[in-house]
Amino acid sequence: MTTHDAWVRREVRRRGPARTVDIAGAEWPLYKLEALAVALLVFVTILVVTQTLQAAVLTAAAVAVVVWWARRLFPPRP
Repeated sequence: MTTHDAWVRREVRRRGPARTVDIAGAEWPLYKLEALAVALLVFVTILVVTQTLQAAVLTAAAVAVVVWWARRLFPPRP
């Protein structure tokens, strides 16, 4: 019988420690804060342009997820 290891978790190797920011005593990875900041900017922009809350929330959520995962998987090089 053959095995399929597609569901095996592979480690993401980083060259150095993840950059973090101390907020109220908790260390937050920088990519999370960047994703939230970009999502807030997109939310306000879409809300001003379209004046519909639904479009602004859904677009900002989608952008937050994309930025979050992109920055997590592909950190910037020093």
